[in-house]
Amino acid sequence: MSSSTPVRLAPPALWALILPAIVWLLSACSALPEAPALRGTGDLGVVIERADGRVKIIDTSAHAVLATVDGLGDLSHASVVFSRDARYAFVFGRDGGLTKVDLLQAKIVARVIQAGNAIGGSISHDGRIVVAQNYAPGGVKAFDANTLELLAEVPAITADGTRSKVVGLADLSGKRFIYSLFEAGEIWITDFSDPRNPQTERFVGGKQPYDALVTPDGRHYIAGLFGEDGLAMLDLWNPDQGSRKILAGYGKGEAPLPVYKMPHLRGWSVAAGRAYLPAIGRHEVLVVDTDDWQEVGRIPVRSQPVFVMARPDGREIWVNFAFPENGWVQVIDTVSGKVTHTLQPGRGILHMEFLSKGQEVWMSSRDDNKVVIFDTATKQQIGGFDAASPSGIFFTTRAARTGF
Repeated sequence: MSSSTPVRLAPPALWALILPAIVWLLSACSALPEAPALRGTGDLGVVIERADGRVKIIDTSAHAVLATVDGLGDLSHASVVFSRDARYAFVFGRDGGLTKVDLLQAKIVARVIQAGNAIGGSISHDGRIVVAQNYAPGGVKAFDANTLELLAEVPAITADGTRSKVVGLADLSGKRFIYSLFEAGEIWITDFSDPRNPQTERFVGGKQPYDALVTPDGRHYIAGLFGEDGLAMLDLWNPDQGSRKILAGYGKGEAPLPVYKMPHLRGWSVAAGRAYLPAIGRHEVLVVDTDDWQEVGRIPVRSQPVFVMARPDGREIWVNFAFPENGWVQVIDTVSGKVTHTLQPGRGILHMEFLSKGQEVWMSSRDDNKVVIFDTATKQQIGGFDAASPSGIFFTTRAARTGF
């Protein structure tokens, strides 16, 4: 014997009230915007389109352009740093513009005009402070990385009243930043631990430092000198010892050559205990032993080197050149110390960027309006895309590197 409970249906009058509500809910749900696909930021990057004041957001895994963001002002000589989570790009324009771009939403989230003429910037190790270095009026300015609120300004004015352009800005441990003063010939370290009350240490540098870098281990700061032979180096583990000159005799007694473009020391390389540096105005790459910082060799190359960049495993050095040879790239084998490949990737190669494991190198071909992608093993082009007068290429893997 079995029993069952009869099902009682709602009376027609109640259904007349319920059904319209169900239909409204269903239609409202269907009208909601589709949630964006989840994705990481580790394989993203930015390409500067200098002529149009915009950036392309790129997917390095897919060799694809994801979006274009306009309205960034004068991007000649623009540079980029990234937030610690690699979601935001901070773009430093030549017109003094500092722009924060959301790479996932492809939009500008903050922008300030902080100087009349700027030349790049850096971000603190904790990702909370962004610092811009300026030509005019000189000095550096620190901003809150979240809002771009101005926190502090450090004018580049020496005791005798000399006002200087600032170059070679790089991040150090803590909230410290190091930079060089072109006219004053000094190296300064400013500590922003108290962001609104920064403290600065000053060191003698050399005559007219034009660019500088921090070595990958964070120990040495090296400034290239335009006004004299050699480089100025400060040991950051022992700053009380002051800076010292390295490679002081380079170029001595040799006929000076015209300089078509100043090399970028930020694009130099350390591989297998040796540093590879571009020689100013010469068709050579300098090889320096990083134990004693003495020159151990010179490698002849096609023309005046601009970027001298190591593949991440250190086995190869890729070199591009100043005008009129800026359509060429040469590859140096670090074991033999010789050029092994000479390539013509395109016209006006301005910048190169390796994937973090070195299997690809991306190059901006300004005069072809393209970015070209090469396989570093085969030295063959494997991809590329159109871009308007591209210059700098910056991958988000820089977020984890000191000095980038």
